[in-house]
Amino acid sequence: MMFLGLLLAAYLIGSFPTALLVGKIAFDVDIRELGSQNPGATNSLRVLGKTAAIVVLIFDVGKGVLAASLPALFHLEYESLYFGMASVVGHCFPIFAGFRGGKAIATTAGTLIFISLPLFSAAYLAFFAVIFLTKYVFLGSISVGLSLLAYSLWSQNIGFEILFLLFSLLLLYLHRSNIRNLILGIEPKINDKKLKKDRIPPKKL
Repeated sequence: MMFLGLLLAAYLIGSFPTALLVGKIAFDVDIRELGSQNPGATNSLRVLGKTAAIVVLIFDVGKGVLAASLPALFHLEYESLYFGMASVVGHCFPIFAGFRGGKAIATTAGTLIFISLPLFSAAYLAFFAVIFLTKYVFLGSISVGLSLLAYSLWSQNIGFEILFLLFSLLLLYLHRSNIRNLILGIEPKINDKKLKKDRIPPKKL
């Protein structure tokens, strides 16, 4: 029962809708209606600006760190990765925001930072390398799951191949609209100057 209770707690931690709250409080907008309509750090940067994006990133990474640390906080011998991934599910399908959440990348980073710096490094080196080479953020995001799967298959000490395979499939599902847009030739690159038109000013107090 303790295991399930902590999993639920990790999911609820992940469900904290950071980008949605920042958009509502500081800009009086629903970020899910603007830009890419994704309530995460990347769309926060695109629509709300650098300061808002940094706040969103810090909190979303923190959700993964906190959730993954739950077994240690309660002095239990459970695998931290399960709780970190539960927070990722909460981030993607938050009960506090109508199950319309982000696309996993920042909260996954927090989970991996707590669990394994080598895993974190493999995943996010791939993330930035793919973005640098392709200029598509969503391809970098998908590469996080694939690199974790590849790392777990290559290393005999990880043992989470099925979990990382499911995570990779989740990332493909979450980015299905980006994949469709890429096929249609309308997916914007990170250096697309048209993205600046999506920026909005803070609300007037």
